Amino acid sequence: MDGLTATRQIRQIELERHNGVRVPIVALTARAMKEDREICASAGMDSYLAKPIHSGDLIRMLEALTRSSSNS
Repeated sequence: MDGLTATRQIRQIELERHNGVRVPIVALTARAMKEDREICASAGMDSYLAKPIHSGDLIRMLEALTRSSSNS
């Protein structure tokens, strides 16, 4: 199963659909084209990082996702 399929299935879980609990999902991919980012977003991913991944970028993204989920 690829990441897009897994994300779509996670987004269909009862917990997410009925209780409003959203599991943060970040695409980590070698594909860096604008279309790839859009495909990931349309599958339900919250964010996107292209490889090579830099630790500072990952930390900032995780901090942002943590802040946004605690404000929900």
